[in-house]
Amino acid sequence: MTDQSYGPGEFAGPLPTATGPAPAAGTPLSTSPSTAPADETAHAAGSAAPGRHRPLTAAQQARAEGRSPIIEPGPVPAALTAVLGLLLAGAAAVDTYALLVPLVVLQAVTAAGWFRLNGMWPARQGIALAFLGALVADGALLAVDDSHAPVALLAVLGVWLLLALALQLRSRAPADERITGLMATIVSAALAIAAAGHLAADRDAVTACGIAVAAAILLRAVPLPTVLSALLALAAAAAAGYAAAQVTDYGTRDAALLGLCAGVCALIGHRVASYDYPSRFVHMTAGVALPLTAAAPVVYLLGRALG
Repeated sequence: MTDQSYGPGEFAGPLPTATGPAPAAGTPLSTSPSTAPADETAHAAGSAAPGRHRPLTAAQQARAEGRSPIIEPGPVPAALTAVLGLLLAGAAAVDTYALLVPLVVLQAVTAAGWFRLNGMWPARQGIALAFLGALVADGALLAVDDSHAPVALLAVLGVWLLLALALQLRSRAPADERITGLMATIVSAALAIAAAGHLAADRDAVTACGIAVAAAILLRAVPLPTVLSALLALAAAAAAGYAAAQVTDYGTRDAALLGLCAGVCALIGHRVASYDYPSRFVHMTAGVALPLTAAAPVVYLLGRALG
């Protein structure tokens, strides 16, 4: 699958050319393998010469033509989101520790997807820091009582904010790049840690909302006008929540409300992943994870309120 890069700083500058004394007149050119790197460098420099521009990516072409910066993920990321949502729903119905498996996958894809959505790649340290924060949050939730779950999440988030600041203070990048990296690291860590709300929430709420998000995103991927598609997606989310009442302890009204609210959050996450000429790699990471991650606070808060 080909990634379409985008964003500022994509072209670091012209390729370096070989330097050195010119060969004496009449000296035959060597064709030995040792000259291959120089030949390749010269060929690469020639390809970057005026009149031989590198082809524009789809995102660059859209930006140059002034087209809308909104490019929706499409059916494949929607299908992956639906699969992950159903895995969360099914695992929640089994056991808390079973829920950890799809949740960790969601947190990893969320951490990577946010950096790529901001045009920052590779960003191994930031992604690793955000994902590690998510794992620590999961461990903290398993170690404390349910009533202390919000405090545990806020404590982990506070510690990871300090770690992100320390990481950027060690950086020798220019000030504007450090600010951009700091904000991306903080938001990525916050989202990955917030996704742990699925683990702290009532398991019936996770089941209902996982099914609702799956239904909403699949309907949203149908090629229809945006408003109609969104309305159908919300109706599907409410209907999926209503149907989930059959396998949970919620009443049909409460389950439908859970499904509708989860659907709203999922559409917000879907919209965020569509912004600023996203590449295919953004769609396959942020486009898959953000709908479910955005629904995590609703799963926890509304699930507790209705439960």
